[in-house]
Amino acid sequence: MSAPTATSEDPFPDEIEERILDAARTQFEQLGVKKTTIGDIARRAEVDRGTIYRRIGSRDDLVRAVTTREVRTLLGELDAIPARHQQIEAVVADLFVTVITRWREHRLVNRILAVEPGRLLPQLTTEGGPYFTMAITVTTALLARSVRELGLPDIPDLGTRVELAARIVHSLILQPAGVVDLESGDRLAEFAHRHIAPLITGRSAV
Repeated sequence: MSAPTATSEDPFPDEIEERILDAARTQFEQLGVKKTTIGDIARRAEVDRGTIYRRIGSRDDLVRAVTTREVRTLLGELDAIPARHQQIEAVVADLFVTVITRWREHRLVNRILAVEPGRLLPQLTTEGGPYFTMAITVTTALLARSVRELGLPDIPDLGTRVELAARIVHSLILQPAGVVDLESGDRLAEFAHRHIAPLITGRSAV
């Protein structure tokens, strides 16, 4: 299955579509998806409803398009992480902490989870395959690049290792409560250095 796109014609929205997606995100954050109408979004974006249907589609299509853009924004942020570190373990830990922290702090995610969890959860589970696959592919490429730039030997089975780590992140997103204290960024970083980095690199934690 291919990665999700913002529209059927172009995966990267133009200026009008950006306005529509900005308006949709704001409406969803303020009212939730169920109480938001295409008319609400059209007025905020200063376009007519026909433009939204033609450019993006239905309200459910808007939810998917907004989600796709948010995922791409996060992946773009992750792309800048390797340049900040001189050790691959630090790169892995920063990636782990950033993903979890951005999820926890995301206003739209928190709003939908609070008022309409049934709308978001399918995108994280039964309908979430394209997002999950895209995240694994991008992260694997990012880490492979980081390994080369740091002059390290290639990590065997890197894609498999990244997928295993991604499944841990996915589990923590779906069920944040647990015995292990991962509430703060420092605890997340400590956990990543001790458990996630060795999973990726094959080297024991120092």
